[in-house]
Amino acid sequence: MTKIQTVTNAIINQGILPLYYNADETVTLDILRSLYKAGIRAVEYTSRGEDALRNFTKMIEIRNAEMPEMLLGIGTIKNLQQAEEYYKAGADFFISPGFVAEVAEFLIPKDILYSPGCMTPTEIIEAENSGVTFIKLFPGNALGAGFMSAIRDVFPNLKFMPTGGVDTTKENIESWFKAGVSAVGMGSKLVSKELMAAKDYATIENETKKVLDIIQALK
Repeated sequence: MTKIQTVTNAIINQGILPLYYNADETVTLDILRSLYKAGIRAVEYTSRGEDALRNFTKMIEIRNAEMPEMLLGIGTIKNLQQAEEYYKAGADFFISPGFVAEVAEFLIPKDILYSPGCMTPTEIIEAENSGVTFIKLFPGNALGAGFMSAIRDVFPNLKFMPTGGVDTTKENIESWFKAGVSAVGMGSKLVSKELMAAKDYATIENETKKVLDIIQALK
């Protein structure tokens, strides 16, 4: 099995891709451990601050020591230089807020999953023609599940994951899966700034377990 397929399967099997960023290294690692304890085996860390690369490098180190089956992806990749830095750091998969052709050209021949954010059929077609197989619908709350339903039949060979404003409620998650997505990306609705600030890792773990249970029941 290819590495792209392995990562795709891992994300689809859990049905959710948690994503977060925190400037504090210790908080970053403790959240990772909480998600792992909840049953998560693929996580997206977002490259949104000057500490991101250093924190991510430490996450890789801790993953190798404590949770070898965890896949660590990097998000908010907007250019080739970022992609090269995180490739060297050992990222298992890459996610962008938009489609970046040179990032696709760099990663896909290396058998590394690249999931770009798209919000129009034109962008999705461009990504598909570049070899992308896993599309991030972004921003999910602006597009809505109706958008996914409308385009599903046009792109039978692609997997879709909405990110941005996806809620932790059964109704919201169910509406997306009924529309045809393979997973949902979940950031601040799951790993909120409040929970991170309070270092409330138990709640992060419990909320993640609840979402995993909802998704397994829907499947």
